[in-house]
Amino acid sequence: MRILRVSHSAVVDAWRERERELRAAGLDVGLLSARAWDEGGTTVPLTPRPGEPVEGVRTFGSHPALFVYAPGPLWRALGQEWDVLDLHEEPFALATAEILALRRLRALLPGRRRRPAPPYVLYSAQNIPKRYPWPFRAFEAAALRGAAAVSVCNEAAARIVRDKGARGAVEVVPLGVDLSVFSPGEAVSPGPSALLPDGVAPVPGPGRPGTGPAGGPVHVGYAGRLAPHKGVDVLLAAARDDARLHVTLAGDGPSARTLRDQARPLGDRVRFVGPLAGDDLVSFYRSLDVLAVPSLDTPGWIEQFGRVAVEAMACGTPVVASDSGALPDVVGGAGLLVPPGDAVALREALVRVVDEPGLAETLRAQGLTRAASCAWPEVARRYRALYEHATAHPAPTSPAGNPTRAGGERTPGTGAPPSGDGRLPPEVVLVAYGSPDLVRDALAPLVGKLPLTVVDNSSLPEIREVAELAGARYLDPGRNGGFAAGVNHALRHRQTRGSDVLLLNPDAVVSPEDVLTLQARLHEASDLASVGPAQVDGDGEAARVVWPYPSPAGTWIEAVGLGSLRRTPADRSFVIGSVLMLRADALEQVGPFDESFFLYAEETDWAYRATLLGRRHLAVPEVQALHLGGATSEDPTRRETHFHASQERYLRKHFGAAGWHAARAGVLAGSAARVVALRGTGRDLALLRLRLYARGPLSAEAEMLARPATTGPTT
Repeated sequence: MRILRVSHSAVVDAWRERERELRAAGLDVGLLSARAWDEGGTTVPLTPRPGEPVEGVRTFGSHPALFVYAPGPLWRALGQEWDVLDLHEEPFALATAEILALRRLRALLPGRRRRPAPPYVLYSAQNIPKRYPWPFRAFEAAALRGAAAVSVCNEAAARIVRDKGARGAVEVVPLGVDLSVFSPGEAVSPGPSALLPDGVAPVPGPGRPGTGPAGGPVHVGYAGRLAPHKGVDVLLAAARDDARLHVTLAGDGPSARTLRDQARPLGDRVRFVGPLAGDDLVSFYRSLDVLAVPSLDTPGWIEQFGRVAVEAMACGTPVVASDSGALPDVVGGAGLLVPPGDAVALREALVRVVDEPGLAETLRAQGLTRAASCAWPEVARRYRALYEHATAHPAPTSPAGNPTRAGGERTPGTGAPPSGDGRLPPEVVLVAYGSPDLVRDALAPLVGKLPLTVVDNSSLPEIREVAELAGARYLDPGRNGGFAAGVNHALRHRQTRGSDVLLLNPDAVVSPEDVLTLQARLHEASDLASVGPAQVDGDGEAARVVWPYPSPAGTWIEAVGLGSLRRTPADRSFVIGSVLMLRADALEQVGPFDESFFLYAEETDWAYRATLLGRRHLAVPEVQALHLGGATSEDPTRRETHFHASQERYLRKHFGAAGWHAARAGVLAGSAARVVALRGTGRDLALLRLRLYARGPLSAEAEMLARPATTGPTT
């Protein structure tokens, strides 16, 4: 596979490890970058290694979104044959528009000079919804509409590019870290290049491989820009109130002078060592008890990734970070999170790392695991999968249906599976988060009978072992993006393209014979998109599997106690997703699940989109499955929060803000009445919903997700 990557930031040698790993994996990767670029206030020239296939291109402009490349080298490079064009530039950037225009022009040339336009992959880190002025808004819309895939470095960016029209695959891929450089080890004193102007060597601490004793000094470090949005002033305020905190600041920026003035009352408990790189930076991380990343939320910027946190974790250093931007994605579960701007909470978390027995060791182990998911070989593996998806799906699926060529012919590779006796067996997809015993029980009846895929959002060795013993393919996305993201990950890596897919919850059990019966019923009518079995719980009680689509009117019907009288016509209802078979051609037509649904309502949203395209959903009563219902989660408050946050997300998406607020008023009214009328668990549940909807379920879910969870996604 031949890949052409264009990235102005590839002037940094360390950030070209992605390409080196891809070449080591057998891909032919050409790279165009800027001849020189301002990185963190320093102009970095492109310096290729011997034989490295990277070409420096002259650039005009210095802002990442407001520059263009000299067109000549781009034109010549696009004249070669490539399987994928990878633009590591924001979709709204001038450079992106320039390259895509040249790509299009190449495809329009007559005769031998013409080159077919390769599918392209975009990159985005923008995690604040912004409406750009014309023409940037038009550039962004056109680029996203035609992209076969988009790689993003945080969950918010994924939601934003989907909301703005991305129709191809959207994959969260972390920024890479070199584990051969950033690794645990003994600290060494920084070299002469890191000396301060007054000649004081910036040795930040004693270089202990473990933590300091309780009650002793706590050596805290910060690495990055000294700028207002980075929250360094909050770190200094935290240190001011606890004499145990000794802070070393590595970096420079516009706030340096102000921060020095603020640090003066702290005396020698604060050191400014300037920017560090290479061995000096590694030694800095290793010598700390804890690294602080106290970033703030601002109207125009929030953390897009937090590379320093990953580097520190790779060095075995515990991390305390703000619950800001992408930091919960990067640090959550492997470090401590505190509210942005809260100096008291920051101070308490920093000393807790040292004082709480076993905490530092736990964070160190979890941090090393998290850093491993960001290692360059893993990043390269995920990019390769993205490229393979782009070549298999060069034209992103339109919301109106499958991409077609002139005359209505289907694009090759997107047709439905063969019917009759030649039909492909369905692939069983199970998305897991912990609970290996349940996963084992769910897979057991199907072992050796059907293709099995396990997507492990928890990255647990026990889940891998269960999957491998069952003969299932094990996929680790490296993150917990929720149920929808896990399903999409499996769909992008389907074992047999064109097969139907059975979604199976870890707390559900179905026989292989019943699975094949479901598939036969699914293909009895061409307009069917999904089918599901009847279900019973652990006590043998029948459970409802067909539900009407949520709506503001339906919410008020439930609020006044008339829900039992509500009709569920076949063309306005769906089948729940705990055991659900999806037809292959419907997956192509409707597209993937919406990953903004972390848990619950993802199948409702997919089914509703299918209904809008003329498809139906059917319950098959002669097939019965066991579903324990919520067995992978022991926290009812967490389940309720996820469920109602997904309801809010669904109603906002399909009925707008006005529809959501109408539905919210109905739930508030109904819950308030039930709080007064009911007693016991019914009253407790009504009170929980009243509080959730008074605050806003999405807001409650966001706060909850910032805290480590012991349970995972199930439908």
